[in-house]
Amino acid sequence: MKQPNNVNALSEFGRVRLSKTFFMRDFLFSDIAAIHGFNNVPDDPDLAIAAGTKLCEELLEPLQDRFGRIAIRSAYRSPEVNGFGNVMQKEGKSGYTCADNESNYAAHIWDRRDKAGRMGATACIIVPRFHDQFSAEGDWTKLAWWIHDHLPYSSLHFFPKFWAFNISWREDPERRIDSYVAPRGCLTKPGTPNHEGSHAKEWAGIESAMIA
Repeated sequence: MKQPNNVNALSEFGRVRLSKTFFMRDFLFSDIAAIHGFNNVPDDPDLAIAAGTKLCEELLEPLQDRFGRIAIRSAYRSPEVNGFGNVMQKEGKSGYTCADNESNYAAHIWDRRDKAGRMGATACIIVPRFHDQFSAEGDWTKLAWWIHDHLPYSSLHFFPKFWAFNISWREDPERRIDSYVAPRGCLTKPGTPNHEGSHAKEWAGIESAMIA
């Protein structure tokens, strides 16, 4: 598939169905692109579709099936959009939180493989129903541990507002969880004592609360 370069082509690209309930259009909005007039469209649509399909089918759909509707805050970024955001971040501009492009290949930049040749995709999401019932300090860890025990994620990174978090699918997943909210830092990563085995005690009660 060629890069969409007109309204009809972009409309058709947006209608690509990545999974049961998610379409490519759901992942293309960017605040940076909207404010600064950038074209947030993949150079390699086929790679973006392949990576996005994995993200949706293996992570987002199972999460939504269990905990209710997912709200997407941000997802795909073109190299132009992400690169500009990274420059603004380095200049200390408020609201810009993009890592450099190479760090975001196979992450927010879905249509580039990382330096190891791996495909991947990231979305920043909120699970509103979970936050409504588990909003006390540290409650985000319940959802993090549930995902760790149930889904083939590569990385999770949690933020304070509504327990928003980056969730990443990638070939050869890293399996690491970090947070900007207490308990701040790395919750788990390969090699730490808490990484392997069941963490059911950590997330006990959240599934029944979602059903009630």
